[in-house]
Amino acid sequence: MKPDDFEELLANCADEPIRIPGAIQPHGVLLTLSEPDLHIIQVSANVGTLFGHAPEALLGQPLHTLIGAEQAKSVQAVAERGTFFDAPALHVTFNGAQFEGLLHRHQDVLVLEFEPRLADFKPRVLNGRTDDLGKMLQRLQSAKTLQALYEISVSEIQAITGYDRVLIYRFEEEGHGQVIAEASSPSMELFNGLFFPASDIPEQARELYRTNWLRIIPNAAYEPVPLLPKLHPDTGKPLDLSFATLRSVSPIHCQYMQNMGVLSSMSISLMKGDTLWGLISCGNREPLLVPNDLRITCQTIGQVLSLQISAMEALDLSRQREEKVEALALLDRAMKASEQNVFDGLAQQPHVLMDLTLSGGVAIIEDKQLHCYGNCPQPEQIRALHTWLQASGEPVFSSHNLTSVYPPAAEFQPVASGVLAMSLPKPVDNGVLWFRPEVKENINWSGDPNKPLNLESSDAGLRLRPRTSFEIWKVEMAGISTKWSHGDRFAANDLRRSALENDLARQVLREQQAVRARDDLVAVVSHDLRNPMTVISMLCGMMQKAFSSEGPHTSRRISSAIDTMQQAAGRMNVLLEDLLDTSKIEAGRYVVKPVTLDVSQMFEEAYALLAPLAMEKGIELSFNTEQSLQINGDPERLFQVLSNLIGNAIKFTPRQGSIDVSAVSNGEDILFKVHDSGEGIAPEQLPHVFDRYWTQTENNPTGSGLGLYITQGIVQAHGGWIQAKSEVGQGSEFSFTVPKAKEQSPT
Repeated sequence: MKPDDFEELLANCADEPIRIPGAIQPHGVLLTLSEPDLHIIQVSANVGTLFGHAPEALLGQPLHTLIGAEQAKSVQAVAERGTFFDAPALHVTFNGAQFEGLLHRHQDVLVLEFEPRLADFKPRVLNGRTDDLGKMLQRLQSAKTLQALYEISVSEIQAITGYDRVLIYRFEEEGHGQVIAEASSPSMELFNGLFFPASDIPEQARELYRTNWLRIIPNAAYEPVPLLPKLHPDTGKPLDLSFATLRSVSPIHCQYMQNMGVLSSMSISLMKGDTLWGLISCGNREPLLVPNDLRITCQTIGQVLSLQISAMEALDLSRQREEKVEALALLDRAMKASEQNVFDGLAQQPHVLMDLTLSGGVAIIEDKQLHCYGNCPQPEQIRALHTWLQASGEPVFSSHNLTSVYPPAAEFQPVASGVLAMSLPKPVDNGVLWFRPEVKENINWSGDPNKPLNLESSDAGLRLRPRTSFEIWKVEMAGISTKWSHGDRFAANDLRRSALENDLARQVLREQQAVRARDDLVAVVSHDLRNPMTVISMLCGMMQKAFSSEGPHTSRRISSAIDTMQQAAGRMNVLLEDLLDTSKIEAGRYVVKPVTLDVSQMFEEAYALLAPLAMEKGIELSFNTEQSLQINGDPERLFQVLSNLIGNAIKFTPRQGSIDVSAVSNGEDILFKVHDSGEGIAPEQLPHVFDRYWTQTENNPTGSGLGLYITQGIVQAHGGWIQAKSEVGQGSEFSFTVPKAKEQSPT
């Protein structure tokens, strides 16, 4: 048979409709009821055999016609209250036999089940134990280890139920399961320690175990009883029986049970949070129906066991982490002390690194550097493995069977069947790789794990049937190392976090040092250039007196050149000041010296300086302010802000335009506005006007792009804000705030 055909059969098995089988087990009766009138809308076909009522005659009838008015009222009360788990017992008698009613609602369908009431149930094996729930829970809580907890649980459940075999089955990471505790009658085959293939419990069955705590099959040799009608009248679909006690199970599973030598089973889910951790699996050679009250007790044990497992595993994980703390602290100090980089620091502590994860070898990569300690693959093999790990995108990776995910690992399997690795998000190759050697071991499988299912012919063609052999099948596992524990993975993650923090701290320190060096350079250059520029300006002034612009042609040319030199020197002085201011703003060291200033006086000085520039272009420049406004600001710096904003407005406003400058009280601040009727700023450029080196290129051939950036820095240094609004062709408006003078109360 082709592998693809076998995979298709496995998929068909996984898709078996186990939630909607359309039938129930025959030891009880199932009804679905309409609400709120409680009319019978579906019934199992065996209601005639067990209750003496023809199923067709019951459909559409009120519930009380079957169980009586008083019991129907009890069902009505429970349905209206909706708390089914604490509902009073519902006992009815049919054909001289007593039945117990179980009520639940699923997908808005009210389901009522009846199963035999076993008032005189006596388990065949008691072992002197009591069935008192409180004492059982005390024994569970007395366990000091997880294994002791497992052993107590299976013994308690076997004692109160009488099953021939009770075992705990734990799911492994790879999907298969292992029996980790067992209580069995002397005549039963022992399964403790055996592994079962993942295919024994398909994924959809596991999901059902996850959502429903308990399942029971009193007799695996039963004939399913269909529901009438087959489809639910209200939905037109098969009834979802996920939470029905009587739900008929897969015939493959029933055959599987019989192949194991049992006819009755009960399964209790063991949960870890929302994850299915394992199962308590009970089996009996003969048919056995455990009463509902005892099943609830067993379910409670399963729930308590789940909580205990989670708690004790959490304590174990905490212990594993604590064992790593001292070594992690030592490695953190080594990374901090390293003069080069964090990986160079780790390379100074190879034995600590290997002890951290109990590995046989460790490799440390930083760009072209590769340090290897202990038993490691060859350097080129490590580099190739590291490249593959980087491509996986996992910051921390672990595998105890590396060849299963990275076939080239077969070349170095004896020294590195397992790998644990971490890396940092850096532009160069980096990381730490721990290696564990191959550990040859035998795994005892219950049946051949490579052929977990057999095929049989049927009218519909080939179909899967359960394994018939449960003899121990030993497999020697090659390419397997000791598993990486939670503590090992925690150590790798914590070391990565520590390395990342130290690496970022180094980057920040280097950037701070670079900024300080740049600031120092700008300050030195500005200082050293300012004096020569002053000398040049003075000499230009002296030369200007010697050459008249109204003199001979040669004299005029020299005079014009001197003017150009003076203008260039002036621009260089302005640029040096801007660069120095920019450096201080970026370093967070821009300082202002605020004093009390009169806004009217500021405006008069600004008008005196800037009005001549506006008049040259025929621009109307107006200043308006409320009376007696005073601010707390640095006079020189705020005058620089006004000069820059108004100067820009004059530069980019066409002739005969207008510029309005205003100041008004705004709570604890004074709000300044500079509004012009100029050409405006394009929408895509507006968000960037305060960026460094942004400049309006048109009509601004000499702009440095630092003016607005420095203006923003000055305003923010005063504790204010600045913003720009503009519309192309309609002009621009720059607004900023400065705190009021402290002695002035808000208007």
